[in-house]
Amino acid sequence: MAKCSKEKASKNEALTQKTSVKSEKNTAQIRVMTIDDYDGVYKLWMSIHGFAIRSVDDSREGVEVFLKRNPCTSVVAVEDGKIVGAILCGHDGRRGCLYHVCVHEDYRMRGIGKAMVVFCMKALREEKINKVSLIAFTTNDVGNKFWHQIGWTKREDLNYYDFTLNEKNIIAYNK
Repeated sequence: MAKCSKEKASKNEALTQKTSVKSEKNTAQIRVMTIDDYDGVYKLWMSIHGFAIRSVDDSREGVEVFLKRNPCTSVVAVEDGKIVGAILCGHDGRRGCLYHVCVHEDYRMRGIGKAMVVFCMKALREEKINKVSLIAFTTNDVGNKFWHQIGWTKREDLNYYDFTLNEKNIIAYNK
């Protein structure tokens, strides 16, 4: 299992000092996500219409396992003293993947999402990852438009398959 060192984690946290997004009113700080951010990230997830989470993978324990495996690559955006954006980002040593990319509706169109993606891409490059993928629901018009606008390619040449190993890991959608 590939892990970045505490030195690399400190280096990424040091980059946080330099990474901010200027908006009309405030500045969002983009930094490495830690398990201490979980409550704020979960609150953000619950605020987004149509967002889906899994009962096991997206629990505090599930996210903690993910962050231990990928300590330098996940990110949060903090503005007005709260988490307004988040990305779970990790890799398997070969390919990176972005999960749960989101920005609170009140903070969109300020460059926060793009800044978080750029932060994750830099962290993955540090880990020698050369390709990154993500999944966006076909009904997520805002997300699909975002990915297209920042230069990501929609794949038409493959099918995505899923197999459930843990039946307790159910999906719940925000309405």
